[in-house]
Amino acid sequence: MNNPFRAHLNPALLRGLTRARRGGRPSPFGPTRRRTLQAGGAAAAALALSACGVGGQQRDTTADEDYWADKEETGTVRWANWPLYMDSDRTQLTQFTEATGIDVEYHEDVQETSSFFGQIQPKLANGDDLGYDMMTVTNGFEFTKLIELGYLVPLDHLQLPNFANYAGDLYKNSAFDPGNRYSVPYASGVTGIAYNPEFVDREIKSIADLWDPAFEGKVGMFGDPQEIANFGLLANGVFPSESNEADWEAAADKLREQRDAGIVRAYYDQDFIQPLTNGDLWLTMAWSGDIYQQNAEEGTDLRFIVPEEGATLWTDNLMIPFTSQAPVDALKLMDFLYEPEIATGLTEYINYVSPVPLTQEVMAEWAAGESDDERAEALLEMSESSLIFPTEDDYQNLHNYVTLETDDQDAFASIFQEITQS
Repeated sequence: MNNPFRAHLNPALLRGLTRARRGGRPSPFGPTRRRTLQAGGAAAAALALSACGVGGQQRDTTADEDYWADKEETGTVRWANWPLYMDSDRTQLTQFTEATGIDVEYHEDVQETSSFFGQIQPKLANGDDLGYDMMTVTNGFEFTKLIELGYLVPLDHLQLPNFANYAGDLYKNSAFDPGNRYSVPYASGVTGIAYNPEFVDREIKSIADLWDPAFEGKVGMFGDPQEIANFGLLANGVFPSESNEADWEAAADKLREQRDAGIVRAYYDQDFIQPLTNGDLWLTMAWSGDIYQQNAEEGTDLRFIVPEEGATLWTDNLMIPFTSQAPVDALKLMDFLYEPEIATGLTEYINYVSPVPLTQEVMAEWAAGESDDERAEALLEMSESSLIFPTEDDYQNLHNYVTLETDDQDAFASIFQEITQS
């Protein structure tokens, strides 16, 4: 792990980033990051649908070939991220400033993807400064629009050695941004199946279990069109990233059968954890990080699986808008976050999947060297959890979302919203 930042890192500070989350201690999160993503229920869904129709002035990107030729470090970088997505002391950012001399203005301004896009799109269309040099956006409709409209600059991978050295292969080969031309992952999570063994007397293994009449009225599905479409497609044996409109219609038919048979209790935007815990739901589509946090903080025994047919990997991505005033500083911050100890500290706090596989080894080393028994146990438990560190078999069975050009987004969303909102 030889890199120019290492000499500046304080190992004691890195190992003390966050407290252990056990024994019913209050979470520093409030709602989890993924629940925040979906906050607002039907209102958020309506925003997402309306955003499909948002137009924009396409930028001429022919000059981007020479974009980096005259760019220099400025000493300050402005980052727009989601709330609750870094420890409250901004420890990693302090370490970055110590290592590079670059100050970070950190803004928790990304409350919801479509509304954030709606805020920045007019400014980008006019070529105006956003007030951000780097931003975190989830793969999906808005991410695709940002690329298609030419609002992101291609990254200079010569300035991203940590990404080259430490990013996992899966994170270098996404369907939504091949070759990481415009983005690198910040954190990911798995959309799979969770179930409560207190009410389910068999091991759940398959997406087909979500269609089992034995669970009538006890199954939860997600209301988000992209999320539920993935499971309808996988149930039909179709990989989402390889699907077409005929596949979407067939997946909708499959999901309609499930709904009309009375198997689905409700379509959830975020609030599936409590019904799953108390038995209103027995099994449900779920996000890996939410299940991990619920079990760690509340002592529950909810189970999470990557089903046999596969599951999906969502990713929050770091990118640079073409109006950035400090793109070199932004690249340096991006690369710093791939330093394994830094990535490990982030993983410990946010409980989502790191794009840096080595964090699992580093976390186990921290556990072995930790003098606080409770914290050592929490670190070891986290390092061994497939919810935080998917296994190789899990990764072989994880898929990207449906890849949609802007012209297809309206049709796609309406197909699946007809099921969840009728």
